[in-house]
Amino acid sequence: MADFAASLPPDAPKEPFQRLCWIMDRLLGPGGCPWDREQTHDSLAQYLIEEAYEVWDSIEAEDFEHLKEELGDVALQVVFHAHLARNAGRFDIDEVLNHLSDKLVRRHPHVFGETAVSGAGEVLENWEEIKKRERTRKKKDDSLVAGIPRHLPALQKAHRMQEKASRVGFDWERAAEVLDKVREEFEELPREVKEEGSAEASEKRFEEMGDLLFALVNASRFLGVQPEQALQAACAKFAERFRHIEKHARDRGLDLREMTLEEMDAVWEEAKARE
Repeated sequence: MADFAASLPPDAPKEPFQRLCWIMDRLLGPGGCPWDREQTHDSLAQYLIEEAYEVWDSIEAEDFEHLKEELGDVALQVVFHAHLARNAGRFDIDEVLNHLSDKLVRRHPHVFGETAVSGAGEVLENWEEIKKRERTRKKKDDSLVAGIPRHLPALQKAHRMQEKASRVGFDWERAAEVLDKVREEFEELPREVKEEGSAEASEKRFEEMGDLLFALVNASRFLGVQPEQALQAACAKFAERFRHIEKHARDRGLDLREMTLEEMDAVWEEAKARE
């Protein structure tokens, strides 16, 4: 692989993080990259989310060479946002890192202070209490569920809300109770489906479907299953089986629309049996 670092001028920093910041300065400075210079916090937001999911994919695949690359892409997003903020006179990367270091020390009094903990569970309880005090001091919403990102995928958001509420005892006691709630919500849905036509009926179906999904997430959490990962796995399984149906049709010169539902179901069951 070519040593592109050799093409940098002699005065470029050699320390890796400082070199990254120097390169970012060049990209955003006069004569830099036209695309980079057009970016804003809003335009970059989607890329930060995408890169985070790329990291997740690499971890799941245990592809550590790819993980190294994707963590670098996440770091780029952090530095990019920090440089945009610095250029706007808001804050710089040093303030970002100092704020992070201070927060880590403040939220780990069992490591950097005299607080004693009995285990990881108590660490989480203390962490949430410290966060709540921080929000109160900043005159922010001090609810336990206030710190959950608005744009977090809904399954993860529901899981995090339920998890936080459970830490103060707002939770079911037994898995059977949670499953009973799922059954209750599921049985309410057909009654709403019968009511056709009106806007009110559509809104009620929307609400009942949300309640059912929320109850299912609660059941997942209670059974120790990450709902987002479980649904991703189900999607992957569906895709694999559906590809088998497509291959079956292609091998026989058929258009999927020429196959009956019964024929597709038979091939689907064949794919299941092969698994």
